Amino acid sequence: MAGRSAKTAKIQSLVDRPGTAGEGAAAAAALERVEAKTPAIPTTRKPLSDADVRKLPRPAAGNKVYWDTTLAGFGIRITSAGARSFVLDYYCRGSGRRRRYTIGSFPNWTVGAARIKARELRRRVDNEEDPMADLEAARSAETVAELADRFVKEHLPRKRQSTKDAYERALNLHIRPFFGSHVKVADVAFADIDALHRKITGVGGPYAANRTIAILAKMFSLAIKWNMRPDNPAKGIERNLETKRKRYLAGDELPRLIKALAAHADKQSANIVRMLLLTGARKGEVLSARWGDIDLAKGIWTKPASTTKQKADHAVPLSKPAQQLLNEIREQQIAKRRTLGEFVFPGRDDGETGHIVDIQNFWEGLRRKAGITGLRIHDLRHSFASELASGGASLPLIGALLGHSNPATTARYAHLFVDPQRAAAEKVGAVIVDAGKRSD
Repeated sequence: MAGRSAKTAKIQSLVDRPGTAGEGAAAAAALERVEAKTPAIPTTRKPLSDADVRKLPRPAAGNKVYWDTTLAGFGIRITSAGARSFVLDYYCRGSGRRRRYTIGSFPNWTVGAARIKARELRRRVDNEEDPMADLEAARSAETVAELADRFVKEHLPRKRQSTKDAYERALNLHIRPFFGSHVKVADVAFADIDALHRKITGVGGPYAANRTIAILAKMFSLAIKWNMRPDNPAKGIERNLETKRKRYLAGDELPRLIKALAAHADKQSANIVRMLLLTGARKGEVLSARWGDIDLAKGIWTKPASTTKQKADHAVPLSKPAQQLLNEIREQQIAKRRTLGEFVFPGRDDGETGHIVDIQNFWEGLRRKAGITGLRIHDLRHSFASELASGGASLPLIGALLGHSNPATTARYAHLFVDPQRAAAEKVGAVIVDAGKRSD
């Protein structure tokens, strides 16, 4: 009988096999019980055709399947609304579980094409596969959007606020729009990542393109750890060549910036910029600075590991002007709120909780007032280092003050030592010339 399960076929073979009368009777009884519980997949009396499918009536309610006679389990399902879809019913080998696979709708699929697909599915069933299980697994597989959500929820909380902001900006601006809501993590290929890199590069963002690929590389590294896929499609993407920025305050830019700070109405943001100038600290370190980490009596600021890029506590001395600035801010907070809050630069009016998180709009307006172009907030840190170098500070000393964990990071400031080196070389030259004169 067409459509029998593997279990039924096995029992039938026992019935057909020569044996004792008792064995035959037992096998026949077992076959009867199984077939009573598991009806065979029905067929019609003639093969389905496109003309038949068009003419078959719709049921008054629910749906009805009209079965084909040339392939067991293959048929056309018609709903009361008139929708017509080709299906294949089959039994899973081993479990005997009956499954229904929807091939596609008519007339997008013809009977001939649907029958070919049904035969392909039937061959898979005969090889002990379950096509519906594969389809269900594909439907339930994680999307890139879901990977991004998990990345934000589980990975980003460990990062500094500035890093979180940069990652979420790349996710929302580039990664989420490119992959959309339905692309599966398992389906992303190297070519997809490379195409995104070229796309961002092409619209004038070579650095942003590199940062975005670095984020994707980390996301897919975690996807491997989270058993979403076995490999990393972002591995091996050729990055754009990057040239380290060497922008500093030059000429009369510093006086113009100081003048603009003094005239600005936003005193808190102005003080943040002053702290950046006086300490060379990173923006995130200044924004999240706590009074509890600052010893004004000793002139020491101990930045906690949670706020530093090197992920280690970093104690730095505060200059007299920096101490004076902090004392003034402290006195103003106490006078305004009658108490000292947790943060040096609170984000709320009451100053009780939270700190200011961004001054980018303030910075853009300040630059315009000062007539300065092409200078980022982070370049104030570079300017601090340049002043140290001009004053004769060594690279190790500059690295210690800036909190660099890698000497190679500090080495970018080596070019600033041209004038001190020239002066030192001139001294040596003068000594040699003077020695020559004395020998005459």
